[in-house]
Amino acid sequence: MLRACHRNPFLVSVCQRRTIHSKNASINAFVAIADNVPNPNNITVGVKSNICTSELTTTCSSGILKVHFVSPFNATVVDLLQASGAQVIGKTNCDEFGMGSLNINSVHGPVVNPWEPTERRSAGAAREGAPRLALGTDTGGSVRLQLRTAASLALKPSYGLLSRWGVVPYADSLDCVGILAKDVALTQKVFDILNVHDPQDPTSVPSSSRNKGPTELRNLRVGVPQEYFPAELSPSVIDATKRTLKDLKAQGVTIVPVSLTSTSYALSANMARYDGVQYGTRVSPPPGSDLSKVSDVYSYSRTEAFGSEVKKRILLGTYSLSADAFDNYFLQAQRVRQLVKEDFDRAFHHVDVLIHPSAIRTAPLLDSASDGLDSYVQDVLTVPASLAGLPAVSIPVRNSEDGWPVGMSVVGQWGADDLVMKVGQLIESIQ
Repeated sequence: MLRACHRNPFLVSVCQRRTIHSKNASINAFVAIADNVPNPNNITVGVKSNICTSELTTTCSSGILKVHFVSPFNATVVDLLQASGAQVIGKTNCDEFGMGSLNINSVHGPVVNPWEPTERRSAGAAREGAPRLALGTDTGGSVRLQLRTAASLALKPSYGLLSRWGVVPYADSLDCVGILAKDVALTQKVFDILNVHDPQDPTSVPSSSRNKGPTELRNLRVGVPQEYFPAELSPSVIDATKRTLKDLKAQGVTIVPVSLTSTSYALSANMARYDGVQYGTRVSPPPGSDLSKVSDVYSYSRTEAFGSEVKKRILLGTYSLSADAFDNYFLQAQRVRQLVKEDFDRAFHHVDVLIHPSAIRTAPLLDSASDGLDSYVQDVLTVPASLAGLPAVSIPVRNSEDGWPVGMSVVGQWGADDLVMKVGQLIESIQ
């Protein structure tokens, strides 16, 4: 349909919006679509539903915010993109408050993978008729895992480079705004726009500390971490990894086996504000309820509106921070995080970047998709970079035997985002 409209830019815009509406009926990638017709001269962008926008609802895909919550302001990253001419075309579906990686824990329902909708696999965003650009959030791998669903490139930047002002938090010390785009060139352009200090965000890195790292690919040394090849890794992903490394070696890249011994320890709330009083869904206590404790009043709204995954993580997080468990869980986790950082520091004394598979398999069928044991094994591939605050880009490589996209991740030292994207561009060019 878009091809038929190419002679008239206005009709191109109308067609794109109509295509998103028609595709979304079966894919469920957007939870809100802008009423205005996109300007054909502007880049359209989809914004994850946990990033605030003043003109569209911000539901975080949760029942607690489903009832028409519209932020009074835009997130900083949204303002920066709009100031550069981008146009928000809609808010994208996600796991509730970002808790999950398969887009199945949403009050709006799961997202069906557009790569082949009839197979009903899990997904991240629409492919046909979709915007060229999307903003997401990455706490433990969400942005990087969406690559396998739509064959787009995904960047999780160094922690603190992109503003989190206006981003609904999940885990403050891990959350990053991520960029999903069609290629490295657009990703780099958007990153350069968003990579500015924001005084409203206390975690935003000062301008004086934003010195760009090396970007030279000459004599490039790539490390391959042995621990990132668990037994659960599918044969098709292993094959795609081997072919990518072989192609890089043919380009003169030196491949170096490395070990990140603390990786296995990396297996993995900010929910107290959702009480049904300040904003969001409120469930009135039934007649005869004990209203003497405010926590009991809150519990009715939270029990009704939060999904099972969010409830599980609230309980685990609350227990970990309790007096009895603080030393055994929270402090121990902080020690493990330091070990993971030290692992990366040692590896980067010998190599420039690391390369490993982004996911243990291609997108699973919705009927079999779950956040069970496989999701925790998956964490081995994505969570360590988040714990260390490092930049990571996931690039689509040759499709697997079943025809579905396979992603390869490039991880660099903190602040080496440009180098990571340069290596991503090299991989992109040899596919």
